Amino acid sequence: MVVCSTMVQNMAYRTLLMGMYAGYKTALLNWGAFLLVIIAFTVCFLSIMKAYISLFWESENIHKIETLKGEDMGNYQIIATAAMGLEALVAKEVRSLGYDCEVENGKVTYTGDETAIARSNLWLRTADRIKIKVGEFKAFTFDELFEKTKALPWEKFLPEDAEFPVIGKSVKSKLFSVSDCQAIVKKAVVERLKKHYKRSTWFEENGSLYRIEVALLKDIATITIDTSGQGLHKRGYRIDQGEAPLKETLAAALVMLTNWKADRPFIDPFCGSGTIPIEAAMIGQNIAPGFNREFVSEGWNWISPKVWDEARNEAEDLANYDQPLDITGSDIDHRMVKIAQENAFEAGFGDLIHFKQMQVRDISTSKESGVIVGNPPYGERLGDKKAVEQMYKEMGQAFSRLDTWSIYIMTSNEEFEQFYGKPATKKRKLFNGFIRTDLYQYWGKRPPREVDQK
Repeated sequence: MVVCSTMVQNMAYRTLLMGMYAGYKTALLNWGAFLLVIIAFTVCFLSIMKAYISLFWESENIHKIETLKGEDMGNYQIIATAAMGLEALVAKEVRSLGYDCEVENGKVTYTGDETAIARSNLWLRTADRIKIKVGEFKAFTFDELFEKTKALPWEKFLPEDAEFPVIGKSVKSKLFSVSDCQAIVKKAVVERLKKHYKRSTWFEENGSLYRIEVALLKDIATITIDTSGQGLHKRGYRIDQGEAPLKETLAAALVMLTNWKADRPFIDPFCGSGTIPIEAAMIGQNIAPGFNREFVSEGWNWISPKVWDEARNEAEDLANYDQPLDITGSDIDHRMVKIAQENAFEAGFGDLIHFKQMQVRDISTSKESGVIVGNPPYGERLGDKKAVEQMYKEMGQAFSRLDTWSIYIMTSNEEFEQFYGKPATKKRKLFNGFIRTDLYQYWGKRPPREVDQK
C-alpha cells in the first residue's frame, strides 16, 4: 500500500511538472511571438521615420545647395589686368565703379556679379582685359596641376558646347613647360565636364568662346577665363594707323594722369592716328570706351542679355554729348593727319576735334591754362637721334611761352630734360609696350580762382 501510494504520488508530481513545463513552453512561445511582433513593428517604425527624416533633410539640403549656388553664381573673383605702371590708375577706375579692390603687379582684383563684369568691360579705360578667376593654388608637379584643376567647378562656367582653348605662361616655376601645362589643364577640364555632363566622347566645342588661361608665378597657378575677347584697347574706332601706334588704353592713361578738365583747351602736337585726342574727347564727354564694341562674354548663357542692356543703358545715360570740347591734334605728316581725321569721324568726334599739319616748333596759342600731352619720337634709331634731339630743343623753346599750360611728354630718351631745357616738375615711369619710358610733367601756373559775386 505504501509502495502504491508512493508511485501514485510520483506520477502526480510528474504530471504536474509536465503540465507546468508545457505551460511554461507555451508561455515562452507566446512571449517570443509577441516580442517578434514588437521588434518587427519597431523596425518598421524606425525605417519609416528614417526615410521621412532623410527625405526631409534631403529637401532641406537641396534648397540650401540651390540657395548657395544662386549666391555663388552672383559673386565672382574678377581680375582687371593692367600694363606695368598703370595698376593704380586701373584701381582708381574700379573704385569709381563702386567696387573695393586690391592692387597687385600687373592686375587689380575685386569681387562682383554679372553686372560688374559687364560694367568693367564697358567702362575701364586703362585696363587690358577683364578675367574671372576660377581658382588659384600651388602646383609643383603635373599631377598636382591636373588634380587641382579638375577639382574646380568648371560646370559652373562652361556649358556642354563651350569652346575652351587654353593659353598659358610660366614665370619662375618648376612647371616651366607652358605647352605641357596647357595640355594638362585642358585634359583636367575635359574630365571634369565629362563626369558632369555624363559624356564618354570628346566635346564638339562649337558654342560660345571661353578662353582659359593658366598662369604660373613662383609655383602658384592662377586659372582664369577671359570675359573681354579682344583686348580692351580695341575701342572700335581705329580704321587706320601709323607704324608705331599708341595703344588706346595707354593714351587714355596719359590723359587721365594730367590735370585736364573738359572745359580747358587740349593739344596733342604728335597726334599720329589721333588716339590721344580721341581718348581725351571720350573722357571729356564721359563716354564709356567699350560702348561701341562687343565682348565675348555677351554670348555666355549665364550672363543674361538684360545685364548687358542695362549696363549699356547706364552708359548712355551718363554720357554728356552736349559737353563742348576744345581739342586739337597736329602732326608733321599730312598722311597721319588724314588718318586721324578718319578715326575721329568713326569715333563720332569728326566735328569736335580739330586736326592740322604742323611742326611742334610752330605751336602757339593765346589761350590760357590748357594741357599739352604728347608722345613724340624717341630717337631710338641711330639715324633719327640727332633730329629728335633737335626737335626736343625746339619743343622746349616753343612751350616756354605757355607758362599757364601744363605739359606732359612721354619718351624713352633719358636725356629729354637736357634737350628740352628745363627739369620736369615730376616724372612717372610707364611702359609703352615693352619700352620703358618716363612721363615728364611740367605743371603750369594755376589759373586764378573765381571770385564769388555777391
